Parts: sequence; structure tokens; C-alpha cells
Amino acid sequence: MNFPLLDETTAPEGALEALATTKKNFGMIPNVEKVMALAPQLLSGYATMWDAFETTTLTPIERQVVFMTANFENECNYCIPWHTVLAKKAGIAKKDIEALRSGAPLSESKFEALRGFTRTLIANRGKASEAELQVFFDAGYNDVQALEVILGLAIKLISNYTNSIAGTPLDPEVERLRWRKPVIHERQEQQCAA
Repeated sequence: MNFPLLDETTAPEGALEALATTKKNFGMIPNVEKVMALAPQLLSGYATMWDAFETTTLTPIERQVVFMTANFENECNYCIPWHTVLAKKAGIAKKDIEALRSGAPLSESKFEALRGFTRTLIANRGKASEAELQVFFDAGYNDVQALEVILGLAIKLISNYTNSIAGTPLDPEVERLRWRKPVIHERQEQQCAA
């Protein structure tokens, strides 16, 4: 792809503050932010929404369930490795991190309901039936949290789509966690849809 990886020395001035904040928070600038720096407004919007999502009523584990579900469904080979690290930091059990990476069910029914609701919104372009909403609410979530899931999905739309069109190269820091969407899961989805 022809998308440059920009840093503090090559990015437009409008991207410098967001890049500096990213470097402070991560100890480095991941390649996705280096790509986004080409469009400072995109990078700024992404960073602002990311910070806002951190203040929602969803727990750190729940936020990562939303992020990892979107990454999986949108087949973001770049984001899954990074969010594997973030999911571990959030306290998600190793078996559930693997479930999020493979498409297998999560061990806790509440988190599985969150993942199911998130998948429904992605698959149906934001539409959820009353019955699908009720499953989400019956698991212990509320209308505020349904809207917070949408914020998480907006963040992932930015990063997943950016990585898709830019072919963002995976950073060495997460190379050991490289990911491809499992083929077996895709076959199961096709069978369920038939």
C-alpha cells in the first residue's frame, strides 16, 4: 500500500499532540496511529473517542470484549494482536482471550451476551431486534451501555477500516501474537446463515 507511516518528525503539525499522547501512554507509537497521522482530524477523533470510551460504565474487560469482537468480525489482523495484549492487561482470562481470538463462546454468560449484542450490531448495520436487545438487558446491561457499545464500535470502525485500506504493518512488539481469522469459524457462520 502507499500509506506512509508518520512520526513526530514527519507528521503534519495537527497530528503531533495526539502522537505525543500515544507515545506517552504506550511508550511508542503503534503503526495504526502513524498511518492515521496523515489525516490529523481522523487521528484526533480516534484518540478523543478512545479516551471517552475509557470513562463509560463498561468495565475494562467489557470494553475489550467489544473491541475484540469488532476486530474479529471486521477481520482486523492488525488490531487483534494489540487487543490481545490489552485484554490481558484488563484482566480477561487466558481461555477467554483465546475464545475472542477464535470465535469460541466466552466462559461467562454476561460477557457472551455482550459479545452477541456487539456482533448483532456489526452484522445488521446497527439494527437489533427487540428480542436481541432483551437478551442483552437480561444479562444485566442497560440502555446506557447499549449506547456505549456503539461508541466502542465507532472507535473500531476507524481503526479497522484504516488498517484494511492501508495494509498497516504489524508492529514488532506484537509480532508473536500475529492473527488470521479462523477459516473453520467462517464455515460455521455460513452454515448457520444457510
